Amino acid sequence: MKNNYMYWSPLCLRLIVGFGFMAHGWAKISRGTAGFEKLLIQTGVPMPHLMSIVAPYTELIGGFLILIGLFTRWVSIPLIISMLVAMLTVNIHYGFSSIKTIGLTPAGPLFGPPGYEINLLYIACLLSLMITGAGALSVDLLMVNTKTRVEL
Repeated sequence: MKNNYMYWSPLCLRLIVGFGFMAHGWAKISRGTAGFEKLLIQTGVPMPHLMSIVAPYTELIGGFLILIGLFTRWVSIPLIISMLVAMLTVNIHYGFSSIKTIGLTPAGPLFGPPGYEINLLYIACLLSLMITGAGALSVDLLMVNTKTRVEL
């Protein structure tokens, strides 16, 4: 493997994006998907029961695959779609900023609903991974290197 920064920068993106998607997917699954289904019904997402199951597992499994760098370019597509749907159905109504301080309590700041900033950041990271590939310490790179060695 080349000693080049372009092989290492995707690793940084993969670690945070993969973990982030896994955390969000697991949060929806661990509490039961019924609460998430109610949110989908309120926002008018079609087939809310099916989507309340598909979306969290897409985030959990897709996040894991991004984390380990397996099929990174392909897995990014459903995750981008997930972010676009969340952005256009929920977050778009709250403006751009992901952090809205709406008050201060004795326990600390009080935050309002998040805008679409985080969605765009996830989408940008996934697009970057689609362009650059998974980079260093990824299963994708390991498979390419193994295939190259076998062909030689």
